[in-house]
Amino acid sequence: MSQYAALIIDDEPDIRELIAMTLERMDLQCFQAANVSEALALLKQRPYHFCITDMKLPDGNGLEIINFCNAQHPNMPIAMITAFGNVDLAVNALKAGAFDLVAKPIDIVRLRELVHAALRLTRVPANIEAVPSSEGLLGQSEVMHTLKEKIRKVARTQAPVFIHGESGTGKELVARLIHYQSVRADQPFIAVNCGAIPKDLMESEFFGHRKGSFTGANSDKAGFFKAAQGGTLFLDEVAELPLDMQAKLLRVIQEKAVRSVGSEHEESIDVRVVSASHKDLQQLVDEETFRQDLFFRLNVIQVSVPRLAERPEDIPLLSQHFIRKYALEWGMPEVSLDARAADALLHYTFPGNVRELENILQRAFTMAEGDSISLEDLSLTPQAERIQPLLADTDAERIETNNLEAYLENIERQAITQALEATRWNKTAAAEKLGISFRALRYRCKKLAID
Repeated sequence: MSQYAALIIDDEPDIRELIAMTLERMDLQCFQAANVSEALALLKQRPYHFCITDMKLPDGNGLEIINFCNAQHPNMPIAMITAFGNVDLAVNALKAGAFDLVAKPIDIVRLRELVHAALRLTRVPANIEAVPSSEGLLGQSEVMHTLKEKIRKVARTQAPVFIHGESGTGKELVARLIHYQSVRADQPFIAVNCGAIPKDLMESEFFGHRKGSFTGANSDKAGFFKAAQGGTLFLDEVAELPLDMQAKLLRVIQEKAVRSVGSEHEESIDVRVVSASHKDLQQLVDEETFRQDLFFRLNVIQVSVPRLAERPEDIPLLSQHFIRKYALEWGMPEVSLDARAADALLHYTFPGNVRELENILQRAFTMAEGDSISLEDLSLTPQAERIQPLLADTDAERIETNNLEAYLENIERQAITQALEATRWNKTAAAEKLGISFRALRYRCKKLAID
């Protein structure tokens, strides 16, 4: 008996038999269902290693199957059979968690490749901590738990992903984690900064060129897409691509084929595209500086990476990690943050996010004397300038204390209370008035016991 079992769901017996014959030749034991009710009855009895379902069924649709499996069998890959032209339904299936799409009429070669890829998921770690990681994704806050779970789910599909987040939040790290948890983990991950490529070299860099195709083309070049064959191509700062290059990129994604500069023939590619930007692509579409059709192709599934200011409770963990990192790299004794320095980091807004935190601690580590990093070692000058007017106001009210930490807490408590009173205790409006996120305000209200 085969070690793998597959469930085939379609109301057309001929299609079920065609798929079953293909899968049985791949040594899969096949079970069949003609509608949603039969499928759910079989899925309640046991999990399967692979499931393929038609989108439209007599008593419902394939999305019901996906939703049930997300709850009961979250690690089972599901392929969705779609008819030509049902773009919206196909996108909804991918967003719901479909592993991949199979177009009618069914291409047997394509089906075999898809099943082989789906079965490889049984060997991919389901736990995000079991794959290559980095300091940028450290954190136990609620928003980080949500992000890690989103990465886990997204990685188990073949859908294009768009990652949105400010500079320094770790967008490339998220892209790498998606790759290393996917069936493409043993294939290349190619990261490209779209804003760093000269416009006149873009086509050659992305699609490759043939020897002699232009001045300076002294040999054949593969290009980014061919280099990422079988794996993942990460397009960072994709909003920086000029419109003419956007059109060429769209065609490659649609046709799944590239033509090198100077070549007369196209070559098929199998590449998952993950893109990212700190800019709002929808706004750029509205301004007509980014193609709407390309936006729809790239933004099938969106992953948002939170700012560091939205998860201040993770700052101590990240700080400890960076200090330990540089102590090991430089062969120096590990140090700690003194109370004033630790408190200052908790109250800093970090416009540069995690990358800025690392830079601050790297600099402070080199400046520190003794076994601790002081507030002066951090050199948080911009933040101190922003606080200065508030210090003057507070001093006028003669807050008497010899404890700097309590003094700063009192300042912060007054600023938050004033903002809340000015907005009639509307926390969203108060957070905007203070220039911080709602989540950061909620965290600080809890810390300072402001009810």
